[in-house]
Amino acid sequence: MLARNAESLYWIGRYVERADDTARILDVAVHQLLDDATVDPDRTSRLLLRVLGIEAPEEKLDVRSLTDLVAFSRNQVGSIVDSLASARENARGAREVTSSEMWECLNTTYNGLAERERASRRLGPHEFFRYVEERAAMFAGLADSTLSRDDGYRFLLLGRSIERVDMIVRMLLARAGDRPSSPAWVSVLRSAGAHDTYLRTYRGALDANRVVEFILLDRLFPRSVFHSIRQAEKCLQELDPQPGSRVGIRAEAPRLLGRARSELEFLPQGVLLEDLQGRLLGWQETCRELGEAIALQYFHAAPWVAWTDAGAAYADSTVEGEL
Repeated sequence: MLARNAESLYWIGRYVERADDTARILDVAVHQLLDDATVDPDRTSRLLLRVLGIEAPEEKLDVRSLTDLVAFSRNQVGSIVDSLASARENARGAREVTSSEMWECLNTTYNGLAERERASRRLGPHEFFRYVEERAAMFAGLADSTLSRDDGYRFLLLGRSIERVDMIVRMLLARAGDRPSSPAWVSVLRSAGAHDTYLRTYRGALDANRVVEFILLDRLFPRSVFHSIRQAEKCLQELDPQPGSRVGIRAEAPRLLGRARSELEFLPQGVLLEDLQGRLLGWQETCRELGEAIALQYFHAAPWVAWTDAGAAYADSTVEGEL
């Protein structure tokens, strides 16, 4: 497969997942701001922007300004509209390796955003978030049912899995440091689409340690960090089936994934909430390094060129969409 097509599919997976997860996070946050008068809208909005990696404006924030920036803005990198527009542009350039149904889904989704934005201003932002979540689910279903299980599908699934890990880690970072009895942990479950499954798994018992355990470690829940890492590992193994050398794995991407998966898999029970923020920041850095390693291994024939001028170095990177 051509490197440009592989890169396009990888970023389609990441952008669609980013739009989906951002819609889920924002939907829960907006409901909390509208339902709970004790919550400070400006503080909550700035915390959410920091978690999403979006620079907060100087003016005071409320529900309307937050949704305008994170959901509707076409100039804000990482917004829902920007992510879907980027996914559509990548799909436009990779038509020969995507199915017609996938392209039509992305194209129709993007063209329907303006109407959904107008409807959400009349009826509330939930209409827009629901639309994005449903269309992302439709795209995932079409990809699973219309693509051959070849390298193209693996790159798409790899991008989706890595972005999912990054976004789930960001969701948990927003709550790291909260009291174990805080009701805010329910927001984490709802943002991850895990609330109903969690209640069925733990018989309705709400406990912060169990919430973190479920979202990070559950082997069966497809949006858990562990499940997503295992999925990404499987994709890399199928993309590069050559075994490691006598002294271990040489490629950087599978090494990073294996280290993250081992750290999760062999964590002692009952220690998840201890230094949770430090662990999450470490996994977030792993996602960044992983994106760079995959780009160098599969999408670029040579390392990035560094230019030095009067002691200032500029690294020319063609990796798009970095948070």
